[in-house]
Amino acid sequence: MRDRFFRSAITVVIAAGAVGAVGMAQPASSPSSATAQQAVPRTLWGEPDLQGIWTDETDTPLQRSPKFANQEFFTVAQRAELDRERAALPGREQRAERGTVADVAGAYNDVFTPKKRTGARTSRIVDPPNGRLPPMTPEAQKIAAAEREFRLALLQATETCKNREAPCSGGKYQPMPSPRFSEPAPRYNTATINRYYGPEDASLAVRCLTGGLPENGTLGAIADRISFRRIVQTPGGITMFYDVGQGQGWQRNIVMNGSPHLPPNIRQWYGDSRGHWEGNTLVIDVTNFTPKTDFQGSRENLHVVERWTRTGPTTLDYSVTVEDPTVWLRPWTARQEFTLQSNEENRIYPEPRCIEGNYGLPGLLLGHRTEEQDFAKGKGADPRTISTVSANDSSPDPLQ
Repeated sequence: MRDRFFRSAITVVIAAGAVGAVGMAQPASSPSSATAQQAVPRTLWGEPDLQGIWTDETDTPLQRSPKFANQEFFTVAQRAELDRERAALPGREQRAERGTVADVAGAYNDVFTPKKRTGARTSRIVDPPNGRLPPMTPEAQKIAAAEREFRLALLQATETCKNREAPCSGGKYQPMPSPRFSEPAPRYNTATINRYYGPEDASLAVRCLTGGLPENGTLGAIADRISFRRIVQTPGGITMFYDVGQGQGWQRNIVMNGSPHLPPNIRQWYGDSRGHWEGNTLVIDVTNFTPKTDFQGSRENLHVVERWTRTGPTTLDYSVTVEDPTVWLRPWTARQEFTLQSNEENRIYPEPRCIEGNYGLPGLLLGHRTEEQDFAKGKGADPRTISTVSANDSSPDPLQ
């Protein structure tokens, strides 16, 4: 019975994809409104067809570099020059001194963080007009400063601070380990800190937990540059699978029946997504995030409104408005354009296959316990003076 159920479920998904493909061959006629969009592919049940594998084929930073001021779009000449400059960057291809922590950290070279061509926009953020995140509230600034001070305290006795590497920026080298080393983090840890007392000292990525929504991160991050989403539609339902980074994939289901959000006491890692159609645009309202998820400092009060619009045979416009009055003084909006990929030439695995949390993290914890035992026996360095926070020594990206 169980096998029959799974075979039936697979058949339904395949059939839904086939129906969508047939619908794409029969686009609806253009609406008569003068402001209406060009006709877009539709499913057989009449919805705009968003199905397929989509990705952003260019690099655009979340925030605009101050050097581009209020310039929203690059000129053709600027994009060509930036492409030349970025192609010439050495990246992370040079090895550090063999046997050092920096050498091991360099395993994630440009194979894992490939550069794409420069995008048309100078930033994904389109509002505020300066392309920058709005100012943070005083309370959010205090929280961010407390977390920063804690991370620097745990690094103070390491080579990272002694050599004045980027992760210690704003900190100061002290030969003695900080007395704060045994303190709990100021709040639930989601970032990289120089300690592995337990699994939750590791970053979310090492724990195979992705940041989730909205998927707008730091330019150059693995999850930002290697990210695909597969959209599947059925009558009354939409799902999106995100193939992120090295397999930290995740699935979201968009509730389309008009029901309200979950009660406030029910929290989900990727929030609660409720969608509806506004013309050719799928609008998704997302709330109910947990206090353990984090997007640019925003957690349980994060509110996201996404707008997905099919703009042509191979293009999909994505706009997201983000608000959290406990973090930013005003809402802000970002945009991306996704390009349809070939189903035949691409394979997306429909389940997470991240190995960091399965093998890497237990190995890290075991290694640190071994270092502590050796130090207690008078062998080896004090583990608190060994940095596990690596610096990316590659040249800065001209887009930043």
